[in-house]
Amino acid sequence: MNNHNLGGRLWSVLILFGLVGQIAWAVENIYFNLFIYNTISKSTSSVTLMVQLSGIVATFTTLIAGILTDKLGNRKYFISIGYLLWGLLTLSFAFISKENTAEWFQLSDSTQIISLTITIVITLDCIMTAFGSTSNDAAFNAYVTDNTGEARSLAEGVLSAMPLLAMLIVAGGFGIIVNALGYPGLFVSVGTMMSVSGLIGIWLIKDNPNLKKQDTNFLSDISYGFKINVIRENRRLYLYFLAMGIYGIASQIYMPYLIIYMQEYLQFDVIQYSIVLAGVILGASLITVLLGKSFDGKNKDKLLIYFSILYIFGMLSLYVMSKTIDLNLKTQVMWFTGFTSLILITGFVQVLALLGAQIRDNTPTENTGKLQGIRMIFFVLIPMYIGPMIGEFINERTNLTYVDPVNGLTAHVPSPEIFLFGAIVCFFIFIPISLLFQGKQSK
Repeated sequence: MNNHNLGGRLWSVLILFGLVGQIAWAVENIYFNLFIYNTISKSTSSVTLMVQLSGIVATFTTLIAGILTDKLGNRKYFISIGYLLWGLLTLSFAFISKENTAEWFQLSDSTQIISLTITIVITLDCIMTAFGSTSNDAAFNAYVTDNTGEARSLAEGVLSAMPLLAMLIVAGGFGIIVNALGYPGLFVSVGTMMSVSGLIGIWLIKDNPNLKKQDTNFLSDISYGFKINVIRENRRLYLYFLAMGIYGIASQIYMPYLIIYMQEYLQFDVIQYSIVLAGVILGASLITVLLGKSFDGKNKDKLLIYFSILYIFGMLSLYVMSKTIDLNLKTQVMWFTGFTSLILITGFVQVLALLGAQIRDNTPTENTGKLQGIRMIFFVLIPMYIGPMIGEFINERTNLTYVDPVNGLTAHVPSPEIFLFGAIVCFFIFIPISLLFQGKQSK
């Protein structure tokens, strides 16, 4: 009989750091892109570069930090101090603006000011991502695997709802903060929340007593997940990694540009896209809760097929809606965008949750930290490098442009084709899934 009692302290850690971490990533994924686009330069290429470099930093940081948490036998301080510093760096973005760059560096040329400000944002974002990946992707993920045991599916179900809840808070509540206090108010609010969480973690978090220091070779640990024999011994795990990579590429084709697309192509203002996103996320959250209880004991690989089909259908439906509806009928556009986005986000979250649960279940517990970096290669590095590159290529080739009234430069508008190409790429997820079924039949 499975023991699903994780205890109040453990639940507090999972909920607090799971939610705050997802809020931080949601702010980075949504508002950092808008921050650059709306206040510095109407350039999707800058957004693309920031997403790509952030993905590279996140992956290599997680690879190294995951190994260090294993070697030192400690997740607690990596999580707590990491969240504290992650928050302080997020707060520092409140002081970045073109005006401050001009004053700090005594510049008057607008092109130089814009270029340097973008460089500052991207550099700080990479440093911030390093602390976020250390504390959340490496230490917190390993902590969850260490401590959930037979209740892992229950814990994963709760954690899978965190991105939705975070998106609801960020798109709804933080949208109001941006309206009222601007981006500096947003960065101060989020950064303070993250740093306070880190301080709470010093008292709240307790590592699993079975977590011990590992006296192993660092270079050997780094190469562990790349070894052919390790891949063969953990064939199913690496097939799930591959499926995660394909899913991630498909998602990153449109995700960095989603709100910019709503703002520029659909012509939604902040209140309109906040209402649409809030409705979509509430609906998807309700569906996730209702479905989550019925997943126990079910064939998760079959469910993965069903929800992958739903996800693909969601992307295609949003593309078709965008190409066929009269964009002047704003109320209808909001309703249809909400409905098609609900299908898309439901598929997005369920595929993510199912892949996350299967990856945790197939990760050897004695090498959890060593494999966090490998997970990040497929979860972050490959998707965040290739996906935005495809999205940016599509945006440039569809030639939807306008002249930025601030600097007179031509700006690209994200086009509906990003959803079409996301759906096409997502079809390839059925290759690793089919190999998983072949592996089961051969046993």
